[in-house]
Amino acid sequence: MNTIKIIDLFAGMGGLRLGFEKAFKEQGFNIKCVMTSEIKEHALKALNHNFTHEKIVGDITKVDAQEIPDFDFLLGGFPCQAFSSAGNRDGFCDTRGTLFFEIERILRIKKPQGFLLENVEGLISHDNGNTLNVILKALKDLNYKVSWKVLDSKDFSLPQSRKRIYIVGTLNEKFDFSKIKYGTEKKFKDIQEEGLDLIDSDFTKKLLSHFSIEEIKGKAIKDKRGGPNNINSWDFELKGKVSKEQKYLLQQLFKKRRLKKWSEEIGIEWMDGIPLTVSQIETFYKNDNLEKMLNDLTEKGYLRFEHPKDKIKQEINGSTITRREYAIDKPKGYNIVTGKLSFEFSKILNPNGLAPTIVAADVEKIGVVDGSGIRRLSLREGLRLFGYPESYSLDMFSKNTSSRRKAFDLLGNTVAVPVVYSISKVLSSLISVPEKEECL
Repeated sequence: MNTIKIIDLFAGMGGLRLGFEKAFKEQGFNIKCVMTSEIKEHALKALNHNFTHEKIVGDITKVDAQEIPDFDFLLGGFPCQAFSSAGNRDGFCDTRGTLFFEIERILRIKKPQGFLLENVEGLISHDNGNTLNVILKALKDLNYKVSWKVLDSKDFSLPQSRKRIYIVGTLNEKFDFSKIKYGTEKKFKDIQEEGLDLIDSDFTKKLLSHFSIEEIKGKAIKDKRGGPNNINSWDFELKGKVSKEQKYLLQQLFKKRRLKKWSEEIGIEWMDGIPLTVSQIETFYKNDNLEKMLNDLTEKGYLRFEHPKDKIKQEINGSTITRREYAIDKPKGYNIVTGKLSFEFSKILNPNGLAPTIVAADVEKIGVVDGSGIRRLSLREGLRLFGYPESYSLDMFSKNTSSRRKAFDLLGNTVAVPVVYSISKVLSSLISVPEKEECL
C-alpha cells in the first residue's frame, strides 16, 4: 500500500488530519503522521486520547525545519484570531498572524508535495485583501500551484453555517475546487441529543415565565441588536421590573442612538450605538420623569452612563491599527449596556434550523430546547456540528464547568471535518505514487 506522510501544524483537535486521512485511505493510501505541533495543553490532551503519534512538538517557532521528518503534505489551520472579526483584526501585526510564515519556512526547506490550509473568511477582506495576497504570493513563490475558496459547512451535511477559506497547493496539477461534491441539508434536530439535564436558573425561569418554549426557539437574546428573532433583557425583566413607559423609552433609545447625526453633533467618528445625553434624548422622547426613568434603568443595569468612544490610531510595526477609546472630553450619555455575552444564553437553537457559526467566545452561551426546558449544548452535539465521528471523544472534559469550557474552546476553533474530507477526496485523485515506493 502506498504511504502518504503528513505533518499536522496548529493541530487543535486534529480535524484536518481526520478529514484528510479518511479521504486518502478510501483511495487506498496509508497515512502516516510523522509530526504533530500544538501548544494548548487541553488540545494535547484531546489529541493524545484520540490519536497515536510518532512525534509531538510544541511551539513550532522553536522547531528546526531540518529536524522535521520528510513528509508529503502539510496540514495547517494556522491561528485565525488575527484575521477574525471576533478579534482585533491586527493581522501580521499580531504574533499569531505571523505564524503563517512558519508554514512558509517549513515548506521552503522541506519542499513537500503539497499542503492544505484553513482559516477564517475574514482573511479575504483583511487589510483590503493585502494579507491574503501576501500569503498567496509567498506560497506561489515556492513554486506551488495554489487554489483557494470559501466553503460553508452547511453545504456538507452539517447543521451549522461556518464559512472558512481553504487554501490548497501542490507542486504538480492545480487543485480544482469545482470538483468537490456537496452534501445534503441537515437540521439541528438531526444531531440533537434528548433528555439531558436542564438549566434551572433565575435567567431560564424569567425567560420561560414571559415566553413559551415555542416562542424562544431560534431566538437570539441580546440588548444591542433587535429584530423579530431577538429578545431583549427588558422583554422578560431579567434585571428588574420595567414599566410600560420605560420599555417604550428603551425601544426608542435602542433605535435612535444609531443615527449618524449624533456623531457629528458630539464631534466623534460615527459608531453603531452612541450614548446620548438627556437633552439629546428629549428630541425624540418627551416625559417629565425622563431623567428619573433613565437613572432607574441605569441603576438596574439596562443602561450605562458613559462617555462616547472615538477612534484612536496606533502605529504597530509600521502598520496603522485603529481602536475605540473613551473620549473623556465629551459629555457622558445613556447607552444600551449589554452585549450578547453578558447573558447566560445568547442564542436558543431552532431544532428545525441551523446552528450559527460556533466560536470559542460564546459556544457555552448556546441554548438547546430539550422537552419543556433549556439546557446547554452538549459536547457530543458540539462534535456532531463539526462532523467528528462518534468514536471521537471529549469525555475527559465533562467533569465540571471549567473542564467543559476547555472542550468548547477547542470546538470553537476546530474545522468542519466533512469539508476537509471533500477537499481531500479530490486532492487524493491528483496524487500518483509509484507502487513500490513508501512515499512521494
